[in-house]
Amino acid sequence: MGRTGEKARSLVAEDPAFAEALTVVLDRAGHAENEPTPDGGTHTIRWSDVSDDLTSGQWGRLIETGILYDADGDGFAVSDPDEIREALGDDSVETTADEEDSSWSTYDKLAGLGAIAFFPAYWFPEIRNIVGSAADVFIGPFDAVLPFYAVVIVLSVLTGLYSTLLQSNLMNTEKMGAIQEQMNDIQERRKEAKERGDDAALDRIQDEQMDAMGDQLGMFKEQFRPMVWIMLLTIPVFVWMYWKIGIRGGAGHIPAAESSIVLPLLGQMQWTDQIGGFVWVWLLWYFLISIAFRQIIQKSLNLSISPTG
Repeated sequence: MGRTGEKARSLVAEDPAFAEALTVVLDRAGHAENEPTPDGGTHTIRWSDVSDDLTSGQWGRLIETGILYDADGDGFAVSDPDEIREALGDDSVETTADEEDSSWSTYDKLAGLGAIAFFPAYWFPEIRNIVGSAADVFIGPFDAVLPFYAVVIVLSVLTGLYSTLLQSNLMNTEKMGAIQEQMNDIQERRKEAKERGDDAALDRIQDEQMDAMGDQLGMFKEQFRPMVWIMLLTIPVFVWMYWKIGIRGGAGHIPAAESSIVLPLLGQMQWTDQIGGFVWVWLLWYFLISIAFRQIIQKSLNLSISPTG
């Protein structure tokens, strides 16, 4: 859907009465059935044609957003009527779908609680031993046949794979892109209204911006929803690495021959060493591998986890 369609959808989201107003404008301008003008010219409409069905505020907003534009003094023409019809036709369906996509299911909430329940394992050795031993049931077979640095590579690839898949499937990137475009459009119109000193338009745009705050909250929920599932699956992996290496008072379960790694420029270092005094070697190794493979996974599977217009 193009820019005009997004503007029409934004107006209807701002005030449902605009759906009827846009329908009236299309009908009075001769666009209801995409009718041609007798001379092949541009369909035009004047305020007097719709004043019985539209308020002056609605008429002004349609002009302000560019849905109606001045047709060289011969009234106003409708910009991209096909896009407006598409926006009006899809509005009720998309609104319902957006509400469903933005709402967290019971499983999402349980996943969030489960992720929070794992956090104490980072600080308390007793809990860490329980979680680490349980995770070892699944990770242990890899650890039995691979050196520790290779186990970290395997875990980085697996966590990167399911993280990317979860973000791609649980986030509505089209909706997030539409919200971003709506906010950018509001900022542009606010800037233009300020430049021409239109206080009435600034007041309307301010009200629209306040209403859009709810959409921004919905976008935040869209972004955070897959994160609870990612944390639920990833925290036990991190706790296992804590438990295996022996971080924060843990005993450690790595053979002496696998207790170090040779890093480029840094040389041989122990897994428990800290680079710069704050980054553990094992954590740096994990993130380097994870970031690289996430990019490969996104490109190879053609997955999008960023807002799209």
